[in-house]
Amino acid sequence: MNRRNFLRFNALGALSLSAIYAMPHHQDHNHHSMHNMHHIPENQTNMDTSFIDIVENTELLSQDSIPINKDLKALPLLKNTSTKPNTFEATINIKEQDISLAKDKKTRFYTYNGVIPGPKIEVNEGDKVIIKVINHLDEPTTIHWHGLPVPPEQDGNPHDPIAPHTERVYEFTLPEGSAGTYWYHPHPHFITAKQVARGLAGAFVVKAKDSLSHLNEQDWFISDVGLDSEAKIRPNTLSDWLNGREGEFVLINGCFKPKINLTDTKRLRIYNATAARYLRLKIEGVDFIVAGSDGGLMQSPIVQEELFLCPASRAEVILKPNKDINIENAMLQSLYYDRDKMMQDTPNQDPINLATLNIESKSIELPKILREIPKLGIPTASKTITMSEDHSQMHGLSKKSTQEIKEALAQMFLMDNKIYDPNRIDLHSSEGAIEEWKIINKSHMDHPFHIHGTQFEIMRSNLKGKIITPKVRSLHDTINLRPDEEITIKIRQDFRGLRMYHCHILEHESLGMMGNLMVEQA
Repeated sequence: MNRRNFLRFNALGALSLSAIYAMPHHQDHNHHSMHNMHHIPENQTNMDTSFIDIVENTELLSQDSIPINKDLKALPLLKNTSTKPNTFEATINIKEQDISLAKDKKTRFYTYNGVIPGPKIEVNEGDKVIIKVINHLDEPTTIHWHGLPVPPEQDGNPHDPIAPHTERVYEFTLPEGSAGTYWYHPHPHFITAKQVARGLAGAFVVKAKDSLSHLNEQDWFISDVGLDSEAKIRPNTLSDWLNGREGEFVLINGCFKPKINLTDTKRLRIYNATAARYLRLKIEGVDFIVAGSDGGLMQSPIVQEELFLCPASRAEVILKPNKDINIENAMLQSLYYDRDKMMQDTPNQDPINLATLNIESKSIELPKILREIPKLGIPTASKTITMSEDHSQMHGLSKKSTQEIKEALAQMFLMDNKIYDPNRIDLHSSEGAIEEWKIINKSHMDHPFHIHGTQFEIMRSNLKGKIITPKVRSLHDTINLRPDEEITIKIRQDFRGLRMYHCHILEHESLGMMGNLMVEQA
């Protein structure tokens, strides 16, 4: 395994900032100077590497082993057991469950209440949410309410695990203005990637009476799973750790290549709930009217031929045939996106077929202003965050033992030139302070940045001196950065306590590409 297989400085596709920017065709990136590739961490530590499994040459399940063209199933709803107004109360059991995806074979998943994906949680702005979580697993876990404005002690961070065979109650109230498309997943230290790969993820929707409330809704919860020839969850390869795990089977609402019939105008909520897969969604002859992002409705809708979703991001869209004709047997595809993976000299660039669609053309006119997004005001503090990779760890890799490879991986993915330490506070902010953050990607590949507990507004992107500003105002909690890209955001944290910020390629997060933010009393 030579160095060339790890560092490929070729053309990289140019799609960024999710739905708020135009979707340009691929552009070439200049070759990156080597000084960006050799960071030495400030705190190289003897990280526990026991969670890193590396198995190569696993025989995979064939693509025709799972039935296709079944009608898309709706996500099951988590039952509200409360009789009190404006209160949602429920129980989630985290347990292993055998589920049949492949013909004549069962797969042992980690599940929320026995299903994949987990049951959809649907609440309203202003609701008090009380969810008892019972962990039946033989390992710790948490539930992180991704993107939701909840107090740190209720947000399932890695410092607050639910021990094996114990339980805890999460309790929080969702404020006015928090309507949006969110999701929930585990966030235990070191093993988040493992638990998501085994099935733990679910949709969380906060509703309000808004400009699209009259439309029927449908969820497209996109996940992926890697299975061996016996339909068991396959172990990670070295490539999975370097690039993030992409399962060979891409599912929508737990269905493989389903059939989707849209006989009326639907408000689609689309989730990228994968660990590392980038989605460039395309339907021939159909436009995406993009109305919402991570943090709810955008200020104005925009029309796009493609929808780009980096890992963990979401969108609200309406599909519109661009010639006002019914669409029959159209293919929902995810087009190739070159994020310059390591160890891939000749990547497969074929589109991935996700579903077959029938769409009846309906006239639809959306308001020019979907909602007014309050302006945060003038920042009173600023921060700079840098994501990078220490490729010096790859030197002589072919001569290293398995343990040495694990130790190299555990020192490779850096946040502000450091490996994550749960006991270290990396940044401090004041409660309620408006801040401007510059997030910089100094690595050779794309990384999605996520911060807990709030939404932010993207102000501008600077890629090799080219400044891009948003087409419309919108809120996000996850944003993709291309190599050498700098994105400026405006952000405010409204709760005191500890927050995480990290790369949302989950293997990179597990390997240490994460930091701690302490929000303190002003």
